[in-house]
Amino acid sequence: MALDVSPLWPAQLDHLAIESPEPERLVSFYSRVLGMAVRPLGEQSWLTASNDRRFIICAGSLRGHAYSAFALADAAQLEAYRRFTTARRATLMAAPTPLLGEEAFAVRDPDGRLAVFGLRHHASSAREGAALLPGRLQHVVVASARFPEMMAFYRDVLGFLVSDTVHVADADGGLGDVNVCFLRSDEEHHSFAVFRAPQSSSDHFALDVESWDDIRRWADHFAALDVAIWWGPGRHGAGNNLFFMVKDPDGNNIEISAELERLPKGEPGKRWPAGGKALNLWGPVWVRDAPA
Repeated sequence: MALDVSPLWPAQLDHLAIESPEPERLVSFYSRVLGMAVRPLGEQSWLTASNDRRFIICAGSLRGHAYSAFALADAAQLEAYRRFTTARRATLMAAPTPLLGEEAFAVRDPDGRLAVFGLRHHASSAREGAALLPGRLQHVVVASARFPEMMAFYRDVLGFLVSDTVHVADADGGLGDVNVCFLRSDEEHHSFAVFRAPQSSSDHFALDVESWDDIRRWADHFAALDVAIWWGPGRHGAGNNLFFMVKDPDGNNIEISAELERLPKGEPGKRWPAGGKALNLWGPVWVRDAPA
């Protein structure tokens, strides 16, 4: 059921909380490679911020993703959304982030991760080096061993709208069960997505840029710092965005993305067969065999 009446619309992903057993190392990487200004928030916790990308990095498990924080437009929308989630029997909790105001609240999803909702309050940002490269935090993707519960929770309880879905093949070769669901909270194709996996974990977050030229600039920047591309460049079928990905020192996947599809509120998404063009319209990566 798509909740077209959801007061979540419009909302944008504002920041993520990333856990690490070596948070200082991760903070150093995000400062040096992504151009983030660093501000301590407390014991073993730092805010890294640059323009429209913000992360809270704290001590915890490897590739831990404590919460995703979404900013709504104003106080009236936030209050309407609080009533909406309460009516759907969500248990509201205090927000763990200091960045979205005193009225922010959190809800725990079936995988135990928090989704936080509040109002945006901009932090100070770095203004040199990689900070000059565009890269708004746009979407986050997770893997889940509780995929049906996660898809239903974000759709039916939190009121995200379903965009594209990716399906396994049924017995006749048609589209069977959903194993990837892209969800949106404004016209951008997805601010959150979840896919079926044997274990629940984080997968990637994306920084949105304006054009192919920005993707080239980021690729050159990473290359100058010996940060290798591990997937791409390519164009996803689901979402239609240009992309490539790198990894941070903990193995978190960072996507540089451009031209993400936009879907008006009432427009349905597409249904894709798993693999192939849903992942990359340009085809799989080819690697030359080493000479004998």
